Amino acid sequence: MIIAYVWLIKNDKIYSGNLQGNLLKIKDRELFRQQCLQKNCCIVIPTYNNGGTLEKVVREVLLFTSGIIVVNDGSTDSTSAILEKFKEIEVITHAKNLGKGSALRSGFAYAIRLGYEHAITIDSDGQHFPEDLPVFLEKLDEEPGSLIVGSRNMQQEGIPSKSSFGHRFSNFWFWVETGIRLPDTQSGYRLYPLHLLKNMRWFTRKFEFEIEILVRAAWKGIPVTSVPVKVIYEPKETRISHFRPFRDFTRVSILNTILVFISLLCIYPFHFFKSFNKKNIQNFFQNQLFNANEPKRVKVFSVMLGVFMGVAPVWGYQMALALLLAYLLKLNKVITFIASNISIPPFIPVILWLSYVVGGWIMPGKGSSLQFNADLSFNILKNNLIQYLTGSIILGIALALVFGSITYISILLHRKYKEGNMDNNT
Repeated sequence: MIIAYVWLIKNDKIYSGNLQGNLLKIKDRELFRQQCLQKNCCIVIPTYNNGGTLEKVVREVLLFTSGIIVVNDGSTDSTSAILEKFKEIEVITHAKNLGKGSALRSGFAYAIRLGYEHAITIDSDGQHFPEDLPVFLEKLDEEPGSLIVGSRNMQQEGIPSKSSFGHRFSNFWFWVETGIRLPDTQSGYRLYPLHLLKNMRWFTRKFEFEIEILVRAAWKGIPVTSVPVKVIYEPKETRISHFRPFRDFTRVSILNTILVFISLLCIYPFHFFKSFNKKNIQNFFQNQLFNANEPKRVKVFSVMLGVFMGVAPVWGYQMALALLLAYLLKLNKVITFIASNISIPPFIPVILWLSYVVGGWIMPGKGSSLQFNADLSFNILKNNLIQYLTGSIILGIALALVFGSITYISILLHRKYKEGNMDNNT
């Protein structure tokens, strides 16, 4: 009798606890449903041959909202039959498999036509938890207009080794391309501000689209942030993945190479000159050039490297190589990058002409004379390429020594000036 009484009390507590938990979940779902309506937010689910998990994912998402768009990207399994069960959702069907990027682009375009301003994407393979949906809108309240990535815990057990490597690889290149550190750039669980992206044109259609949209959104000035989400990976023998390691990794690598060059040659210089004002110049000199915590030789050699690479005959790769060498030589990358901008467009004809002239001094009688003009280009120099190449290297070394000396003297004078002010104050 006592045992029965204890069992009854214990199970009553369990039942009460479960009931309370379920009531909280229902409350969260209703709140999320209301927020979706307020923020014009829908759920986009791209799917391709995930018939084993798709129905469960859709049913769980329906507990939160009926604003669902499923993009059937040419599936050949039971996907079509499963989707016919759900009359309350929108379905887009591709006649053949076009790739995840194409599926997302179709879903976004359709959502915009329906008047949605935000879309949360969730994969159909069951690795994401629909119960994490509310955290995206909570984060959106904190940072309106953001592109929010669901950050997975990649240190937990069961994470495939190739996913862990790809995670680190992608995070690194995203940082290089945008200057933003994001803990998980490969997660497909995201919130997109469609109203800020709708006029942009995209170029990729496969898995690499999720990289392109992240990077280009950041370039556009859209805040890119993250929020922690849960993830589960099925055992290797039951997990379905459409990622083709060699082909897709090659496509991702090519895209990252293109994005890196665009960022180094266009995006970073544009942002630098856009923010070019008196206050920024003062901050630069104070924080970088006259920073007492960094040795003088590092600053001087950083300037010299930047100037040399700005003149060196590696046009199109100057800033990229300058930053790489600054990293390898442990120099100041900011100073190196700015100094390499000695070859900005107004100065290019001057640098080309001076390089040609200096080459003529080194190789007397071997090259032809050349009159300076603003239209001077590589095509004009190609008939005497050796003269130009030799002169550009010599000119680069000479200018590097000049600017390095000026930097060294400026640092010494600034230090003496500060010491003099301190003496006067005391």
